[in-house]
Parts: sequence; structure tokens; C-alpha cells
Amino acid sequence: MEFNEKLQELRKTKGMTQEELANELYVSRTAISKWESGKGYPNIDSLRAISKFFLVSLDDLLSSEEILDAAETELKSKVHKLKDIVFGTLDCSLIMFFFFPFFGQKRDGIIDQVSLINFTECETYIKVPYIIGLIAIVLLGFLTLALQNYNNRIWLQNKSKISLLLSAMLTMFFIMSTEPYAAGFTFLFLIIKSIMLIKWA
Repeated sequence: MEFNEKLQELRKTKGMTQEELANELYVSRTAISKWESGKGYPNIDSLRAISKFFLVSLDDLLSSEEILDAAETELKSKVHKLKDIVFGTLDCSLIMFFFFPFFGQKRDGIIDQVSLINFTECETYIKVPYIIGLIAIVLLGFLTLALQNYNNRIWLQNKSKISLLLSAMLTMFFIMSTEPYAAGFTFLFLIIKSIMLIKWA
């Protein structure tokens, strides 16, 4: 008997609905439904909670193959969360460009390093893309951190690609407008994110 069938049988033996079991295990009813339909496995903590609640061992709940599948799913979930934390933190940290002196500004023949907020001696067509690009990548960073448990397929497949694309665009724009400090930081973040994607692909 597979795990999903065992869970369903254990729940029905106790005369419980999926909603009631979900409340006991502190998970959503959708999670219980997914597990019972065989569309996924609980994480390790939920497996322990099920084992304790029904007074059965993990060996009774899962076959050796299912234990490996559950462990693999858990590992993938942890890797995705770690990647989201790193990507989100790197993207959010670019807000520092608004407040720290990363931009060279020439005034009275002297080049001063200023923040983007104080970067007044430049053309609007240069400053506006800086602001739009930075706001976009910082906003993406906040969303990546806030929506770690959001399972929309399009979001999951594209958030890292969008982050890389924005980082590459900002880096190129800073290079073209001869802002070496800003370009250096965005390029460094781009390299870190690229290595992570290659390593955890």
C-alpha cells in the first residue's frame, strides 16, 4: 500500500475529515488532499507529526523508495528557499545605491562620489533609467523574499531569470555610462547569481 492510501485509511479509521486532520497537523486542507491523492509527499516535519498523531512508525508509513522521494523533495525545497533568500537579499541590497556614494559627479572640475539621490549633475535620460532599473530589481527582491511559498509555476520558472536579466541590464547601463563602482557591484551580484543557478540547476 502506498503512502497516500495509508494516510487516507488512517484518517478514515479515526473518523476524521481532511479539514480536521489538517488542523491537527497544522497544515492546510489542500496539503492533506494533495498527499492523499498521491501528488506529493509531506516534508520531514509533517511526516513526524503524522507518525506521532497516528502512533505509527515512519517505516509503516513509507516504503524505502517513498522515504528517498520525500528526502529528495525536502532537499529541493531547501535549495529553492536558500536560492530565493540569496537572490532576494542581493536584489534588495541594491537599494543602497540610493543612499551610498556609488556615482561620480563632476562639479567645479572635481569628481565627487555621491549617492543616486544626490546625483544631480547628470542628464535626465541617464538618471531615470538608473532609478527605474534599481526600483524594479529591489521590488523583485522583496517579492522573492515575501513569496517563497508561492507555488505559481510561471513565477517559479521566471523569477530567477528576471533577476539575472535586470542585473545584466543594470550592469551594462552602468558600464556604458562610465559608473565603475555601480557597475562593479552589479556585475559581482550577477556573477554570484549565475554561479548559483549553474550549481543548483
